[in-house]
Amino acid sequence: MNNLLEYKGYQGTVEYSAGDNILHGKVVGIRGLISYEGESLASLQSDFREAIDHYLSCCEEEGLQPVTPYCGNLSDIQISPAVHKSIYSYAERTNKPPSLMVEEALESYIASR
Repeated sequence: MNNLLEYKGYQGTVEYSAGDNILHGKVVGIRGLISYEGESLASLQSDFREAIDHYLSCCEEEGLQPVTPYCGNLSDIQISPAVHKSIYSYAERTNKPPSLMVEEALESYIASR
């Protein structure tokens, strides 16, 4: 079951606030905050789409490149220097780009779950 909204390549969460009796969420997979809310699922979906459209419109007006969710760059992942060295050593020995080796390892790990 997927509890994420999707629109124009962006995904957003669906949460319920019992105290406020509203649905709310935020866009995932990007740096920064794009949030939305609604009193029903239909109004939440509508506000989600409006929030994405507003974000893209603001980026266009200001001449900025919108943040692309899941663009394939994991720049916020930190690893130890020893593992970093091992990745590059293994990549050199196998004549594979380090990014391909890491991608294959992650795919294997995820598939085993």
